[in-house]
Amino acid sequence: MAPADVSPTSLTASEHQIQLRRAVVASTIGTAIEWYDFFLYSTVTGLVFAKLFFPNSDHWVGTLEAFAIYAVGFVARPVGAAIFGHYGDRIGRKSTLIATLLLMGLATAAVAVVPTYATAGIWGAVILTVLRFIQGVGVGGEWGGSVLMSMEWARTNHSRGFVASWPQFGVPCGLFMANLAVLAFSQMSGEQFLAWGWRIPFALSLILVAIGLYIRLGILETPVFSALVANQKIERTPILEVIRRQPKEIILSAFARMAEQAPFYIFTAFIFSYGTGALHVERDFLLTAVLTASVVSFFSIPFFGYLSDRIGRKAMYMIGALTTGVFGFIYFGMVNTGVYWIIFFAIVLSLIPHDMMYGPQAALIAESFTGRLRYSGASLGYQLASVIAGGPAPLIAAWLFGRYQSSHAIAAYIAACAVCSLIATAMMTDYTGRDISNEYDADPAMPAHSPALKL
Repeated sequence: MAPADVSPTSLTASEHQIQLRRAVVASTIGTAIEWYDFFLYSTVTGLVFAKLFFPNSDHWVGTLEAFAIYAVGFVARPVGAAIFGHYGDRIGRKSTLIATLLLMGLATAAVAVVPTYATAGIWGAVILTVLRFIQGVGVGGEWGGSVLMSMEWARTNHSRGFVASWPQFGVPCGLFMANLAVLAFSQMSGEQFLAWGWRIPFALSLILVAIGLYIRLGILETPVFSALVANQKIERTPILEVIRRQPKEIILSAFARMAEQAPFYIFTAFIFSYGTGALHVERDFLLTAVLTASVVSFFSIPFFGYLSDRIGRKAMYMIGALTTGVFGFIYFGMVNTGVYWIIFFAIVLSLIPHDMMYGPQAALIAESFTGRLRYSGASLGYQLASVIAGGPAPLIAAWLFGRYQSSHAIAAYIAACAVCSLIATAMMTDYTGRDISNEYDADPAMPAHSPALKL
């Protein structure tokens, strides 16, 4: 039988274990490719986009304009969450993940041929904005499916934090590949890199997409979604239903991410414009430091996901949020010394507090939503943070520094984000070790589930 014809319920224990490994690998590799595409844009934004698309602006104004386009991708992510969350809860996790990979990869490859201001004037920035929006839609639908593809194959209730952390592992992988690609091609002369060298990493996205598609086409649908189909519990309008039934979980998921997402893009995107512009540090040095930080995350993300299975999702997450709030001041204190080895050490350390949250985050958010609404709810809650945290973060950081000429304001912003996350996480329900295969959002005064699609 073809893989699509096999029912998860008919698998033996060893076959189930094989499918779990395949699902984890497919989710992790696919997510790494998607985040390569997304981070490639963020890395190049801080290095060349202000010069190529806004050449008539001074350094900091051009940086603000470039990061404004960068933020468009984050605004688009909730749109992608709504679109693909709907289909992920309607037609399945697997099919939806294939669509998100294609959309993201093709949009990224198209960036390689966008004309600059010198060629097309303002239309170059307009085209770049449209492609960035498409990128955001694709990545907005990717995360929820990748996490569920792994988590819903987990064999026990006491390993979900570790299993669900592997798609999160795709983030440092994508960050590593994006920075490595830019570092490799930045070895050419500055004029060559600005003229055409920066385009090559975007074009290489097509190769990665082909690899990702090959892997994802060979996996099975998750047991949880297969059971929903068998029991005829597929919602007609899952995105509307989850907003109606679980609005609290959506809002809390978004605010819980404030301490994780905003600092992350300050540490990995804004640092390029801050480092080269304010500290006068070499571009390749910063790329190497962020590259090294991403390697550390290869180990820290799954470790903290595993640790959340032991001490509880909320406890682990809140420890990370508190650490991040304090570390922002330490981070800028270190990088502002101007001493290269201290700057390098600060950048390498910067992702560890982030990983304390990012490791358990996938399970923490996904477990908050009942099975038939999980793709929609988890995606929407996760991606709404892009509008309030990730997207604006480099823009806010650049504005704060331009306004106050001090990094203390940026560190205070990070601390404020940490406080928001601590409050939101404290209000969430911790499902560590609990069974999530059954529906658990039913209101006693209402039917067990709304009228469902009969298959």
